[in-house]
Amino acid sequence: MIEVKDLSFAYSNAKVLDNISTTFAQGRIYGLLGANGVGKSTLFKLLCGLLTTKCGEINIDGYSPADRMPGFLSRIFYIPEDFEGPDVSIKNYASGVSAFYPKYDESLLNSLLNDFNIDINRKFTSLSLGQRKRAILCVALAMNTEYLLLDEPTNGLDIPAKAEFRKMVAKAMDDNRTIIISTHQVKDVENLLDHIMILDKRCVLLDKSVADIQSEYVFEVTMYRPEDALYYEEGLGGYCSISKNTAGEESRINIELLFNYINSKK
Repeated sequence: MIEVKDLSFAYSNAKVLDNISTTFAQGRIYGLLGANGVGKSTLFKLLCGLLTTKCGEINIDGYSPADRMPGFLSRIFYIPEDFEGPDVSIKNYASGVSAFYPKYDESLLNSLLNDFNIDINRKFTSLSLGQRKRAILCVALAMNTEYLLLDEPTNGLDIPAKAEFRKMVAKAMDDNRTIIISTHQVKDVENLLDHIMILDKRCVLLDKSVADIQSEYVFEVTMYRPEDALYYEEGLGGYCSISKNTAGEESRINIELLFNYINSKK
C-alpha cells in the first residue's frame, strides 16, 4: 500500500503540493485527475524517489522512496509523459533494465509487443511517439512490478492503440498490483478505473471508488435540465447532469462532468 501523509513540495518558491494526504490500495486502478500545475507529475516523482521533500511522509510497503533502496525500486515502475527512450533496441533496453526487476517476464514482453505489432529489435529512437508509448508500456508490464505509475499514457496513441492499451492494462491487473494513471484524456481510461482521485494543490478534492460514486450520484443525459440537478452542462444532445442518487439507481460515470462538478465546488 502507498500511504501519503501531510505531503508538501515546492520548486524554489513555487509551492506545488500543500499538505496532501491519501492512500493507494493494492488491487486497484486509480485515475489521478487534476488541472495543469496541481502537482500530478510531481507526486509521481515523489512516489518513486526521483524527488524528495522534508515536509510530510511517504510509506510504500515499509519503504521511504527517498531512500532509493533496491527492495523498493524493484517494486515500482514509472513512465513519464515525455519518455523518449535511449538509442538502443527495445530488447537490449529491457534486458538491461530487467536486472533490477526480479519478476521480469521476457515471454510476456514478446507477447505484448506482438499485440502492438512492434519489432523487439527496433530502437526507441526509430519509433514514432505512439510506438514509443506502446513499447515502453509493454516493457513496464513485463517487469511485473507491484506499482505502475503512468503519466498521460494514451497521448500519441491512435484509436485502435488506445483500445489495445485498455485491454493490456486490464489483463495485467491482479490483487497484488496497483496502477495509477494520471491523464487529461479521461474517456480513454474511464472503463478501466476502480477509483477516482481529483487532486488540487492544497487538498484532495475527491478520493472515492467508482462504486461509491455511482451509489452517491446519478449521471444522466436528458432533453431538459433536471430540476434537482447538482450540476449540469448543456450540449447538442441536451443536458448532461449529475444528481443525488436517491433511488439506488446505477448509472455510468461521466468522469469529465464529475471533474467539472467537483472543481466548481472549490
